[in-house]
Formats: sequence, structure tokens, C-alpha cells
Amino acid sequence: MNHIQRSFQLLIPLLFTVLGTGAFAQTDSLHLSFQDAEKLFLQNNLNLLAQKYNVNATQALVQQAGLWDNPVLATDQNITDNSHRFFDHNGNNGQVFVQLSQLIQTAGKRGKQIRVAEDGAKIQQAAFDDLLRNLRYNLQLDFAQAANLIAQRQVYITEIKSATSLVNATDKAYQAGNTSLKDLVRLKALLFNLQNELVESERQLNDLQAELKTILAVKETQFIVPQINAAPTPAVLDATVLAEQAKNTRADYLVNQYTLAQNNDNLALQKALAKPDITMGASYDQNSSYVRHVFGLQLSVPLPLFNRNQGNIKSARLTAQSQEFVLKNNELQVKNDVYNAVQQYRLSQQLLSKNQTDFYERYDQIYNAMLKSFQQRQISLPEFVDFFDSYKETKIKILQLQLNLQKSIADLNYAVGINVIAVP
Repeated sequence: MNHIQRSFQLLIPLLFTVLGTGAFAQTDSLHLSFQDAEKLFLQNNLNLLAQKYNVNATQALVQQAGLWDNPVLATDQNITDNSHRFFDHNGNNGQVFVQLSQLIQTAGKRGKQIRVAEDGAKIQQAAFDDLLRNLRYNLQLDFAQAANLIAQRQVYITEIKSATSLVNATDKAYQAGNTSLKDLVRLKALLFNLQNELVESERQLNDLQAELKTILAVKETQFIVPQINAAPTPAVLDATVLAEQAKNTRADYLVNQYTLAQNNDNLALQKALAKPDITMGASYDQNSSYVRHVFGLQLSVPLPLFNRNQGNIKSARLTAQSQEFVLKNNELQVKNDVYNAVQQYRLSQQLLSKNQTDFYERYDQIYNAMLKSFQQRQISLPEFVDFFDSYKETKIKILQLQLNLQKSIADLNYAVGINVIAVP
């Protein structure tokens, strides 16, 4: 037993030494509201910056699709002839042939190519918005959970402080022969469990800090302290209205919508490509035609006898039909996501009603009364330990309910695609 006592005595200062060199001792703390964090995220996030270049790249393709084909200049000249002179074109000597031709697209191909490229630009913009939506959702969850773990830390610190005082007092009483070793060991076991739970909570917080620093692109030495205000005023939500709104604001749905439009425009383009284009040109022939110095007009049209672009047309039609089902499935998903998010928000809001909040506040008063009663030996050690555990679990559950409310707000905003409820 003496070995057990010495182990506990060594563990307590060691634990606070370890924690003191970690998150507890962060001097480079960055206190941020969610609005401040969101500004940093929009300015610094590297994934967003990379995706923005993709948007600009597809917009450049719209310009490219509208450009005309370049005219073609061709020439044919003699190098030498029987005179053994090089490039001798004087007088009646030598031969010069010059041709200038231009491809003229028919059936509105250029306009259809522009529409396909414009659809591609819309898809990339929607993909950028969807990336923004996902990263903002991750930021909101990490932000809320980090705040939750920091609040949990304070609960553990308070309980560890109380438990440490009780262990020290009980140890003195044991040394004086006024209490049993069994009571001392049980209190030390309680303290040990609290310390283990605190260390595990710190591990989770460290992981979240790494994610937040990556999303916000801040220094790795900084410790982010989220500032979350009181819970927002309960909102009255109409799931049907929000589901319809989501079809205009959710970027993943818009990606599928724009993809369907692009597929239909591509089908129209493939049908147009079956129409032959015309090549027109003018030529000059100095000395090889039926007379000298012939100026000619040229016109060429491919005859669509074998290749009428049948395969590409069929492929484009089937791709468009497939995308219609993808879009319908996405629409069902959007509706279900919104309805589920609204229900989850209502449940979370109900669990944090004013009556329950008042109960949680009274529970702190009860804890102080129970601690005083135990110190005055008005209640037994088993009764106090049971209440001590119950108090800790209740405080953690309170924080979990607050986290669940924050998560339900994030889920709702994510499901609709806009901030239906602002983060407090």
C-alpha cells in the first residue's frame, strides 16, 4: 500500500508538469469568435485558393471556345528548273502557287461550344462553392468541439483541485489514524481517473487544434481559443421552404444541375457536328494551269456518307439521361437532409430549454453543499463519491448538449447551403 501511495503522490505533480508544458501553458493564444475565424479561413485557406485557380481556368476556356479557326496559307514554288537557277520566278520562268483558305463552321457549332464551356465554368464555380461549404462546415464543427473540450478541461481542473484537496486532507487523517486506508485509496483512485480523463480530453483537443490551424493557415505555435457566446434565440423553421431554398443554394445540387445542362448542350453540339463544315478559299497559280496567272475560288464540303457522328450523339444522349437520374436522386437527398437537420435542431433546442438550464445551475450549488457536507462528515465517502461521479457526468453531458446544439446548427446550415442560423 505504501508503494501505491507513493505512486499517486508522484503522479499528481507529474501530470500538471506535463499539462503545464502543453495546452495549459500556451502563451501564444489566439482568441477568435467564429466570425473572426471565418474571415481568416476565407483569406488564408490554401485549398480554396487552389480551387479558385480552377474556376479562372475554366472561364478562360469560354473565351477559347468563341474564337474563330485560323485561316490557312499554303504555297508551292519551284526550287530550281532547267535553267539551274534557284527560285527563278521572273518573267515566264518558274512556278508559284498560293492558296488562302478559311474553315466556316455551320449549324451554330461555335455558339454551342461556347454554351458547353460556359456550363463547365458554372460547374467549377459550384464546385468551388461546395468546397467552401464543406470546409466551413468542418471549421464550424472543429470550432465548437474545441470550445467544448476547453470547457470540459475547466470541469476536470475544478474537480481535480477538489479531489486533490480531499486526498491531501484524507492522507493527513490516515497518517493520524483517523480514517481508513480504504477511504484514502478510493479517493486517490477517483483522482487518478479524473486525471486520465483530462489527459484523454487534451489529446482530442490537440488533434482539433492541428485541424483548425490547417484550415485557418495560422502558425503552428498558436493555440486557438474559440469564443462562443450564449445559445442563439430559438428559430422557427419551415422544413418545406428550406428544402426548396436548398435547391438554389446547395452547391452539390447545383453541380449536378449544371452538369445536366452541360450534357444537354453537348448533345446539341454533337448533333451539330454531324453537319458538314465548309472550307472556302482563294488561290493564285502562276504557271501550271491551263493559262498563266490563274486566280481561283475554292470550295470544299465533306460528304457525310459514313461518319455522321452517330456514336458521339448516342453517347451524349445516354450521358444526359443518366445525369437526369443523378439529379433526381440528389434532389431527394437534399430534401431528406434538410428535414433531418431541422428535426435535429429542434430536439437539441428542446434539451437546452430554460428550465433545464436553471436545473444545471442549481446542480452546481448542490455540488458545493455536498462537498461541504462530506468535509464535515455529514455524509459517507461512498455517498460523496457517487455524487462526485454523477456531478462530473452531468456537467460533461451539459457541455455535450451545448455541443450538440452547435452541431445541429452546423448541420442545418450545411444541409441548406447558407447560414440559416448564425453561429453565436
